[in-house]
Amino acid sequence: MKIGMKKLFAATLGAWMLSLSAQAAEPLKIGYSDWPGWVAWQVAIEKNWFKDAGVDVSFEWFDYVASMDAFAAGKLDAVTMTNGDALVTGATGAKSVMIIINDYSNGNDMIVGKPGISSLKDLKGKKVGVEIGFVDHLLLLNGLKKAGMSEKDVTLVNVPTNETPQVLASGDVSAIAAWQPNSGVALKLVPGSKPIYTSADEPGLIYDVLAVSPVSLATRKADWEKVVKVWYRAVDYIHDPKTHADAIKIMASRVGVSPEEYEGFYTGTKILTLDEAKGFFKKGDGFGSLYGSSKIVDEFNLANDVYKEAQDVDSYIDGSLTAGL
Repeated sequence: MKIGMKKLFAATLGAWMLSLSAQAAEPLKIGYSDWPGWVAWQVAIEKNWFKDAGVDVSFEWFDYVASMDAFAAGKLDAVTMTNGDALVTGATGAKSVMIIINDYSNGNDMIVGKPGISSLKDLKGKKVGVEIGFVDHLLLLNGLKKAGMSEKDVTLVNVPTNETPQVLASGDVSAIAAWQPNSGVALKLVPGSKPIYTSADEPGLIYDVLAVSPVSLATRKADWEKVVKVWYRAVDYIHDPKTHADAIKIMASRVGVSPEEYEGFYTGTKILTLDEAKGFFKKGDGFGSLYGSSKIVDEFNLANDVYKEAQDVDSYIDGSLTAGL
């Protein structure tokens, strides 16, 4: 009997080790989508820097919401999303850990007013199209507060972000809240429209990150360390004046726009250097820290019934891989 148990244990252990080996042999699957701080990964992809670093990575291109759905379904090891959406995805059952702060929005998220709307105060008593519960809803609330107003001073119209340009053009609303490229499309589609409040007015309100499955991070930490190193190689290439034009060309090609147009998207995104990211990974209150910003977003999500229970923000953040560089 004891011999039989030993054989069974040995067989089970062997199968478990084979399973781990098979998992280790698979590429890390990362979902990314159309945002400059995430399109930046394309530079590393096309330069074959992951191969140089000795890590096998498969990037899969998605629409933004679809990428989070794929992560929640267990089809990805990691996904690019905002810090707020990492909390939302985790609260609904797919926990993640933010290991890279790619950027913070520096103007690409906008409140765009139709002709005749010059400031947030002009929106009093008027309709605003926004995807309720998403990050630009928070941007709108932040702006209204700074203008001495509140959500009660406007009427929110719940609109999917990718439909906001058409809704502004229809005349049904006086303004919309959207991120690039949707905000840019709205400005082109409605002559005379203009941004009346943007993420550049509140740096750190929207952090864009790489969020990893806790299981993948625990079992393949050495591989994720290599991914982080490759990311900062790409960041250096993008920021270097000697190679910046090539980087922008690669990024623009990925989303099908001209390098000249994409330069504007890049300007509206503060892609963080290693030293800058280390600073934002430090604990603190307010928007100057990923911790503080995520706490504010957690409170926003609770207030808007995005989810019912407060999230343990600290458990979603691991800056150690960045700090180790």
